Amino acid sequence: MTTSGVLADHQIRAMIAAGNIAATADIAPGQIQPASLDLRLGATAYRVRASFLAGKQRTVAERLQDFQMHAVDLTGGAVLEKGCVYVVPLMESLSLPKGMTAAASAKSSIGRLDLLTRIITDHGVEFDRVPEGYAGPLYVEICPRSFSVVAQPGQMLNQIIFRKGKTLMSDDALRALHAQSPIVSGDPVISDGLGFSVDLRPAEGNLVGYRAKPHTGVIDLAKLNHYDPAAFWEPVHTDDGWIILDPGAFYILVSREAIVIPPMQAAEMAPYLAMVGEFRVHYAGFFDPGFGYAEAGGSGSRGVLEVRCHEAPFVLEHGQVVGRLVYENMAALPDALYGREIKSNYQGQGLKLSKHFKSIA
Repeated sequence: MTTSGVLADHQIRAMIAAGNIAATADIAPGQIQPASLDLRLGATAYRVRASFLAGKQRTVAERLQDFQMHAVDLTGGAVLEKGCVYVVPLMESLSLPKGMTAAASAKSSIGRLDLLTRIITDHGVEFDRVPEGYAGPLYVEICPRSFSVVAQPGQMLNQIIFRKGKTLMSDDALRALHAQSPIVSGDPVISDGLGFSVDLRPAEGNLVGYRAKPHTGVIDLAKLNHYDPAAFWEPVHTDDGWIILDPGAFYILVSREAIVIPPMQAAEMAPYLAMVGEFRVHYAGFFDPGFGYAEAGGSGSRGVLEVRCHEAPFVLEHGQVVGRLVYENMAALPDALYGREIKSNYQGQGLKLSKHFKSIA
């Protein structure tokens, strides 16, 4: 395996066969996405006093001895409380070959629940990053921020990609890709990736987003298309092309641009400017090859924005650039693309809550 790029699905399967990816239970075919692997929760969640990284000299298990408050058996489902921090050993472990690194993020539905989930490793000094040659277990830190949730073993809250060599596309290469086959509607804003902005002037009506209610019931992560959105979210309307974000509030908004990820690319959300405003988009998303791609049933898909306001109220205006997509080259063409072939939930999406909620008429 010498080609640089993000590993495709069949290359991930080869890593499993070679023992570079192992698990306490057989890895199911449905865990393997076009350019990523879904990771499963183990049976125990450890409530901890604070978020932590292991640090270069210690393992996560050693750090748990310092910070653990109590253990929670997830078998049959258990509540993870809003505002608390938990660490859960994952079923999967890694033995990365030389020259390969990995990076993790929350899955789309998890980010849309304002559920902060980050992968940590033994001797790790960064969240969601696995260094070259890492051999050891994986853990996920879970901090529910807007809603308490019910979790159980085997659920997939996070995904991981594998990078071989140099993967990032230069701005010149990104412009050339757009000229060959448009990757965004309208004129691209390309600077260290593809900039995207917020849509606060919808083509129809004046609904522009949703704001999480502060005091709600529990969300069972196993229940899909189940919850009434009105019990957890309040709609955000505007006729003026701007809204005021409230400090500490969490919003679901949508990008103005329709985005395309071609078959030989993947992408990751990243900050546009550190000081763009008193808010932050939830920069945790990976975009698989085929997202928004016409031949995979996409025809351009919007990016859903998970936005949290910081200390001061902030005016967010239509068309304001709020983030960027960093495009990466694939190491090989995936066997399947995001969309029709794997029944992806968010292909062709617009403004949309997570799959746990009933569709809004």
